Amino acid sequence: MNVRVFILYFGVPISCLLCSYREVQPEPSNEYKIKAVFLFNFSQYVEWPLDVLPDDDSPFVIGILGKDPFGSYLDVAVKNERVKRHPLVIRRFNRVEEIAACHILYIIPADKDEIKTILDRLTSRHILTVSDASNFARLGGMIRLYTEANKTRIRINLGAVKKEELVCSSKLLRLADIVESQPH
Repeated sequence: MNVRVFILYFGVPISCLLCSYREVQPEPSNEYKIKAVFLFNFSQYVEWPLDVLPDDDSPFVIGILGKDPFGSYLDVAVKNERVKRHPLVIRRFNRVEEIAACHILYIIPADKDEIKTILDRLTSRHILTVSDASNFARLGGMIRLYTEANKTRIRINLGAVKKEELVCSSKLLRLADIVESQPH
């Protein structure tokens, strides 16, 4: 599906996001601006178990693991946004061991073995894992963002999502290619 259609479909005011962006760091590519919008939309169209965010003031965390390709764009794009009643915050991590509370984790592409190690360490933490790494969803990650015919697309490993007790909206699933994990 065309990215513009995705953005309009989910009602994200992309023009407001782009207008409010101030260059503090080098500006990310358009590809990563689009991926930032996808990350925000995932927070709106995936449900987490109730005990993951027990208090109204508990922050909803989008984390970046590895070298951040978004710069300050993602911070500005989600400034003052909420996920239901929860303030949305961005946190950056260099190592998986640093992750305490996190709800969506964007994993910077790594080699196949490193991805599997990261995903194994995140098991049973109810974290929606997202990456643009090749075969990410087939390796056990939940959502892979990829480009095809100049359009950003999503591939969802529904088994991995369900294993972490997360629920994807049917609106999100209609836009996705559904895949299964490859056996180890």
